[in-house]
Amino acid sequence: MIGAAGAVAAGAALTPVVFAANESDDKGSTSSGSGDPGTTPEKFPTTRTEAATGTGEATTAIAASYVGLRWSGAKDGAAIRLADGDWLSATGGCATVEGGGTALVAAGNATAYEVKAEAGVSGLRSLAIDTTDGPGRTFKVPSEPTRVRGVGYLSRPAWGADESKRFKADGTVNSPETYYPLQTITVHHTATPNDDPDPAATVRAIYEFHAITNDWGDIGYHFLIDEAGTLYEGRYSGDDVVPAFDKDGNVVTGFHTGGFNSGNLGIALLGTLNDRGPTDAAKSALTRLIKVISRFKGLDPAGQTTFVNPVNGATKDVDTVSGHRDWMATECPGQTMYDLLTEVRAAAAR
Repeated sequence: MIGAAGAVAAGAALTPVVFAANESDDKGSTSSGSGDPGTTPEKFPTTRTEAATGTGEATTAIAASYVGLRWSGAKDGAAIRLADGDWLSATGGCATVEGGGTALVAAGNATAYEVKAEAGVSGLRSLAIDTTDGPGRTFKVPSEPTRVRGVGYLSRPAWGADESKRFKADGTVNSPETYYPLQTITVHHTATPNDDPDPAATVRAIYEFHAITNDWGDIGYHFLIDEAGTLYEGRYSGDDVVPAFDKDGNVVTGFHTGGFNSGNLGIALLGTLNDRGPTDAAKSALTRLIKVISRFKGLDPAGQTTFVNPVNGATKDVDTVSGHRDWMATECPGQTMYDLLTEVRAAAAR
């Protein structure tokens, strides 16, 4: 049986981005000040989690919207069952790790689940994640819309990113930022449910999964896009005015395409795009973002390039705007989205 332990684990003129820590204590109470100039206090639910190790059944004191899994061994070597449902193979997601597998599974507010593993799989651990019903925490959200070269986006505080999750217990950054010139853009899907009623909560769940379960120290993508076409700032890149880039115009290294992350910007569409495509709003937002980043950095979105990993010299011939599956064996960004990339490239190049 699983032993569970609860834990409460957050060319156009550019508008400055305000990054600020939340101001709540461990019980979720908040300070009463009006915040820094240019910001407005806004509450988001505290992300609550319960961790477990091994196989078998687990019950949780929280209603989990997602369960994150990670293990060593075959990448398709684990499965999960919710309530009285069928066993679901813990595969098909976007996140990849060397020597094992990971999965973020929609749990539908489950308070119990069961996991199993094939022979040869070890180190299986799971994390029940609730990003909707926890006590409120206050964040300092920019009062004015944030934009990158005219494209509006939600900054990290505006979707409730708890910046403490980027740090280890001793206060050091878990995954220190590194920056390299941009060479390519890679498109993903998150393999989470379509028709998402609360996409910001899903972004917070992905953040928890990437930062804590996968131990990447932060969300792996640079940007995320929901079905309404809303753009979310992903991985932390510093306190300058351009998300994903430093003040010198180099892109922060993410965790979205194993072995080819440095100099590779990752954009993830929320949802599962195997049998259905993105909404018109999401596809339009993706195209617009690729266009402005390509112009900003002098890339040809309809071209090809030889990517050279600046860390180890590894090379790969790819489209300048590629899909995750162009780099490794994965379903991501879903067959339907992948088939649309030619159209997106052409539109972004106009």
